Amino acid sequence: MCGIFGVLDKRGVSKRDLMLLAKHSQQRGRDSSGLITFKSQQYNINRADFNIMRLLGKVDYSSSSIVLGHSRLVTNSMINNQPIIRNDFIVIHNGIIVNDEEIWKETLEPKNLQIDTEVIAVIAEQYYHKNGTIVGLSESVLSKCKGVVACAVMMPKLGKLVLFSNNGSLYIAKNKQKFCFASEKYVLEKLGFANIEQVINREVILDIPITEKISIDLDILDKNKKNLVPTYIHLDSQEQKLLEYNIPNLKRCTKCILPETMPYITFNEQGVCNYCTNYKIRNEPKPKNQLLTLLQSYRRTEGAECIVPFSGGRDSCYGLHLVVKELNLKPIAYTYDWGMVTDLGRRNISRMCAQLGVENIVVAANIAKKRKNIARNLAAWLKAPNLGMVSILTAGDKHFFRHIETVKKQTNVSLNLWGINPLEVTHFKAGFLGVPPDFDEKRVYMHGWQKQVEYQKLRFLAMTKSIGYFNDSLLDTLTGEYYRSFTKKKDYYHIFDYWRWDESLIDDLLINEYDWETAVDTSTTWRIGDGTSGFYNYIYYTVAGFTEHDTFRSNQIREGQISREKALSLVLEENQPRYQNIRWYLDVIGMDFRSTINTINQIPKIYEMN
Repeated sequence: MCGIFGVLDKRGVSKRDLMLLAKHSQQRGRDSSGLITFKSQQYNINRADFNIMRLLGKVDYSSSSIVLGHSRLVTNSMINNQPIIRNDFIVIHNGIIVNDEEIWKETLEPKNLQIDTEVIAVIAEQYYHKNGTIVGLSESVLSKCKGVVACAVMMPKLGKLVLFSNNGSLYIAKNKQKFCFASEKYVLEKLGFANIEQVINREVILDIPITEKISIDLDILDKNKKNLVPTYIHLDSQEQKLLEYNIPNLKRCTKCILPETMPYITFNEQGVCNYCTNYKIRNEPKPKNQLLTLLQSYRRTEGAECIVPFSGGRDSCYGLHLVVKELNLKPIAYTYDWGMVTDLGRRNISRMCAQLGVENIVVAANIAKKRKNIARNLAAWLKAPNLGMVSILTAGDKHFFRHIETVKKQTNVSLNLWGINPLEVTHFKAGFLGVPPDFDEKRVYMHGWQKQVEYQKLRFLAMTKSIGYFNDSLLDTLTGEYYRSFTKKKDYYHIFDYWRWDESLIDDLLINEYDWETAVDTSTTWRIGDGTSGFYNYIYYTVAGFTEHDTFRSNQIREGQISREKALSLVLEENQPRYQNIRWYLDVIGMDFRSTINTINQIPKIYEMN
């Protein structure tokens, strides 16, 4: 997941063009970068483990007639950054190839690097040597690779540059003087191009200067930079034993499975809880024809018609499927990556966008900064544990709602269709802070200024118990929640207001039709691409004896989707600690696993131990 761009201009690439392309590319990721420049009859390669704008300040690109760039969002490795050079082929690539290990076995070639992009160079090289031409090279790559592939393959000795994409995250434009390409259309419009083409399932072949001179400069490294993907110890049996999993004997509702530790819960004479007696059916869709009528005014003969907010979770994935296959709309998938999207989540994003042929616009936060904010807030929380303050650990993702407005402006697409599960209501997260449940709330989160003001007052009081909460993340938290709860949303619809949400149907379709990847440390498909869920659910279960799985399964019981016995069986497995997810989370924010888990384990329980 990254941004690629390029300029070919015989007069010399202008600083203005390059700065605009690089700055916009950085919106998609700033963790590392790379450049290919051509001057004095030589191609020069530079790579860095910092952002593209900083790299441009260190590389002499003056008088270059060709500049290709790459701005990367960290995925599974900081090692072997792009551009990838293998023999006579140079590659920059946006996307994730999810089956690269399988392809390596077929090529019978040695793998030199730890990045999936290298396999594109191998396929290209083998195709050229077999066929003696580069025509059709893209078809060979795309037929073998699963996942998003939007890339530029350069062959200096042949004097050729090939551009291709399988999801449309690649645009080209030209005039009499220059040729440009970029991952998004918007930046080419800013450069003043009128005729901009999307490249999808076709190849564009360009002539470039022929030379055998390629200078591979040493990678420019920031010695003070923390590795955003630390070495991960997948299995440590002694460490894993630190994770407790007691099964408390809690009084539970006789209809659903909510326990007595649920905030504001009461039981009637039949043992039925107030969450059940006040429940209003949510998974009762309106007629689909109403949605089809609403969509008529948004349909276009050319270009994208809607934006689908896309986290890579099962519900947004199914929502994207419905938009393409059932509603026959041409969407743009919008992803906000704040540093807690796991590699599994990114791989599923890549699978879906590639198979459906959907452009994916990524807005990436400053991941190092976001993770630092989480670490500061977690350190503050550990000094004064409060279940009502656990949600501050996920406050950084609320800018999702802010940046969809950015994407709408850049794409000139107003309609946004959200695939939010209507049963994901978790009253307890605010309930532990002192906010009583609003049984009339129609959305899965609190909406409206009055509710938010009251919530923020209670949060502020809790924050005074640990001064560490008053750190640089506070403004980020408040602005994110402002965009989520206060800003007026236009051209905004929920797909599951018109489509019945069915867990078994969704799981079967995603896994069987899209080869959707599941997690190795849990049986559920819910939130498996979210790096935070395993950790905060461990806190809730350890201290309160239940998690969001209990509230979710209880909603399914009320909707008549599963039996109470089935729900109890499911949560018994789903509430087990997710060691790998928890370990990954603490690794990436730089918190010690043992001390953190020991502190959580020592928090007084709000129930009596057996």
